[in-house]
Amino acid sequence: MPGFFFSHNNMTELNGKEEFKLAEGKVHKKKQKVFGADLKSYLNRIVPHIEPGIKTSNSRNVTLSAEEVLQWSQSLENLLTSQSGQGVFREFLKSEFSEENIEFWLACEDYKKTKSDHLHGKAERIYEEFVQSDAIKQINIDYQMREATAKKAQDPTHTSFDEAQKTVYILMERDSYPRFLKSKSYLNLLNQLQINVSK
Repeated sequence: MPGFFFSHNNMTELNGKEEFKLAEGKVHKKKQKVFGADLKSYLNRIVPHIEPGIKTSNSRNVTLSAEEVLQWSQSLENLLTSQSGQGVFREFLKSEFSEENIEFWLACEDYKKTKSDHLHGKAERIYEEFVQSDAIKQINIDYQMREATAKKAQDPTHTSFDEAQKTVYILMERDSYPRFLKSKSYLNLLNQLQINVSK
């Protein structure tokens, strides 16, 4: 019967490697858990120190006023119509690991402005990235809406994603948006801008 022969030294070496891999895996898992906490504390530390010029997600310096930031608290629509508001809200959603919602909403807004001859390609990308059941950035919609959206994406029109977009908007409005308004990142930003105005 064929067998394998390992010297005692080789076995020790193998066991050492296996233990190292196991230990490495444990450390990696710990790092992942700590990363989420670190990200939140990093955002909470950095946002209060932002001066009136805030860097938005599109890497432009945009001057913010306390009045504009206050308007964000009036409605989610006000927040999302502001380029700076989108950037700050996206950072908040990243800290909650739910940035796929705003990314999908923005992708739908862009899709509506697409020329008819490019609709098919964009519809396919949006479907694959956000809608299909194994999508990397899968949005939280029910099975029926996922199926209906899939059918509409196969023969795309400018309104193919309207229902799914509306559902995601309502989800953000009821869930993430109220938490954003109570978050340290929003309140500290508003406070910093108000202090700068009163100087």
